[in-house]
Amino acid sequence: MQNRREPIFNLPAAIVVIGVVLTVIHSLTLFLSPDSWVWTVVTFGFLPARYDPAFAYYGQLPGGLAADAWTFVSYAFLHGSWMHLGINVAWMVAFGTPVLRRFGTIRFLVLSGAAAVAGAALHLATHWGEAVPMIGASAAISGQMGAAVRFAFQRPVLFGNPDDNDERWKQPAEPLVEAFRDIRVLAFVVIWFAVNLAFGATPMIPGQDAPIAWQAHIGGFLVGLLLFGIFDPARPPKSIRGTGADGGEQGH
Repeated sequence: MQNRREPIFNLPAAIVVIGVVLTVIHSLTLFLSPDSWVWTVVTFGFLPARYDPAFAYYGQLPGGLAADAWTFVSYAFLHGSWMHLGINVAWMVAFGTPVLRRFGTIRFLVLSGAAAVAGAALHLATHWGEAVPMIGASAAISGQMGAAVRFAFQRPVLFGNPDDNDERWKQPAEPLVEAFRDIRVLAFVVIWFAVNLAFGATPMIPGQDAPIAWQAHIGGFLVGLLLFGIFDPARPPKSIRGTGADGGEQGH
């Protein structure tokens, strides 16, 4: 009888490391005093009021000009509760894993960072001057979800396949227009947007004491969905590449 090693969890090391880092950061924040937690959130969370000259404390917030830049990414490392963290890590495991296996660690991290920045930018545009900080990795993980939908549903379907060979994730992806002709891709995107809009129509989700930054989710998702071709190392065949379907969209 052949002895096959079949681990319950077979995750890329980078996914495990990111999950551990997020968990350690959240664990450390639990030891902060209320004042220190406020300082941490204001310094590293994303605060739209930071950029509004009409804000009473404009130019006086911790971190100064440097924080004006780093908070576009640093907010993704903070979470408000174990539930908040757990949901994000679970989605990262489900959707970030195939993207990491396809992109490699560096491209995966750059995509996630770009999605976090886009999420913060859209949140800023829709919450200008608001003095409520945004924290959480949801926008970055939404970018991973947007990227995953570009290749994981095309035939042969990759999600749910018991074969854990990384090479199966690297087949050339269809152009965006072709991908949307697949009812599974279209249904996933429609349901994803519907769920996020539903969260936006309610003040909060059970167990959370803060509103959902759904606009940031959308900003991150669009980066993964629309800019997928910029990050994807698996190039389509020349016959597909020549159509311009993906190439024309990368400049958007």
